[in-house]
Amino acid sequence: MKLFRVLSLLLALLLTAAALAVTTGEVPPALELTGKKGGRVDGTPWSSTEIKGKVFTLMYVDPDDKELNVHVEQALKAKDYPKDRYGSIAVINMEATWKPNAIINSILKKKQKEFPDTIYVRDMDFYLATAWGLKKKSSYAVLTFDAEGKLLFMKDGKLTDAELEKLIQVIDQALAQAETEIVEDE
Repeated sequence: MKLFRVLSLLLALLLTAAALAVTTGEVPPALELTGKKGGRVDGTPWSSTEIKGKVFTLMYVDPDDKELNVHVEQALKAKDYPKDRYGSIAVINMEATWKPNAIINSILKKKQKEFPDTIYVRDMDFYLATAWGLKKKSSYAVLTFDAEGKLLFMKDGKLTDAELEKLIQVIDQALAQAETEIVEDE
């Protein structure tokens, strides 16, 4: 009888975790980072429902692994996508590092000034990782969403050259699709 209860509980936990994970082709579960949960660098709340209206790439970064996908950041910067149709979001996993929050906050404020078109967000305790089924530590996830907020691409970890090419192809296609929809609406 005890074994049945334990197995039932384990199955329920696994199903709950699977239901929370982000799935390609779907809009992820809504999540708001505000107050003690985190939020934008300026202290205002951030909601995942803001991921719409243009193509977005979100990077969920453990500060200790910030160099893991620098080649991706550089490649996307070199593409120089139109800012009215493409945006970037950097969510910093504050709980994953040993570094003091004050130091990370200072660095993020400087980065926000240097890259004003990127939205910098702090996740104070794995909230986004938990809600979307991402790794909590040693993580650098790259997620791309279409203009409706549907997940098009996801990789948690270092992107290979082939995966980077696929990411750029996905973004290019999503931007072309969004452009086609704009022309059709006119």
